[in-house]
Amino acid sequence: MTLILAPMEGLLDHGLRAILTRVGGVDRCVSEFIRVTDQLLPARSFLRVVPELRHGSRTASGVPVRPQLLGSDPACLAENAAQLAELRPAGIDLNFGCPAKTVNRHRGGAVLLDEPELIHRIVAAVRRAVPAHVAVSAKMRLGYEDDARTLDCARAIESAGAGELAVHARTKAHGYRPPAYWESIAGVRAAVRLPVIANGDIWSVEDARRCRAVTGCDALMLGRGMVRSPGLARAIAAARPGAPGGAAAAVAALPWRGVVPLLADFWADVCGRVERRHRAGRLKQWLNYLRVAYPEAQQAFDALRAVHDPAAITPWLERLARETRAVPADALLLID
Repeated sequence: MTLILAPMEGLLDHGLRAILTRVGGVDRCVSEFIRVTDQLLPARSFLRVVPELRHGSRTASGVPVRPQLLGSDPACLAENAAQLAELRPAGIDLNFGCPAKTVNRHRGGAVLLDEPELIHRIVAAVRRAVPAHVAVSAKMRLGYEDDARTLDCARAIESAGAGELAVHARTKAHGYRPPAYWESIAGVRAAVRLPVIANGDIWSVEDARRCRAVTGCDALMLGRGMVRSPGLARAIAAARPGAPGGAAAAVAALPWRGVVPLLADFWADVCGRVERRHRAGRLKQWLNYLRVAYPEAQQAFDALRAVHDPAAITPWLERLARETRAVPADALLLID
């Protein structure tokens, strides 16, 4: 089984990628999208979103990162993909799944799912533009307003030469409302020969098992589930048949005292590169996800809700670490 960390625009950037891949279990990442419009981007534009390109396109813990491009102009996307390929990325992904209204209004992301012919031209142009050894993959939803053209889009991506296809099991109209329609991913998998990656509503080891059973996919993409529970990929990986240590029950989800050091490192990263006025918001954004899985995160969120001064947050986190007797995440493999 392959576990892929999904892109999440505005949240799961290179800083959080570094934190989550350090916990373990993730085999590959896809970056948040790099928007391509009508010009050739300089190398710094790619490096700003995917600084891992400076280090072999890998996170600090050695997990490959595949940059993702978003746009609707086949020629311009191809030109930018060729430029990106010179930075030796761990493949190039194409975004046909973003549901954001602003992106869709400018003919990017999921809106293109109404135009499978254009999707084919985009994928084919990018595939021709980059060396054969550079993997080209794509991510899509089941459709825009409905799923009438799901299979048309999947076949267009396959026939254009993509090597992998990730499918988020909802349309743009569904947004992120449950349920995820895993049965439709099974339909895509039956219709194409390229490897299909299942994405959507994988919150637990049991969800991963059921998703694999329903879709038949051997690769899963984890997004919100990983942000909510940083130990999720590690626990799913431990459930693989023949995995060291046996069943997933032997590896608990990361306990709160393992999350606290991650929060501290995340905060240090945020303080080093994010504008001062936005720093507190970034920490609260992650705590907002974590509080679903951790009651302690709810308490932290409540304590910091009205705090906006970064100078007050640092000592608060230091005190939290002392109170929870936090230990490094990699020392918690068998702590329940």
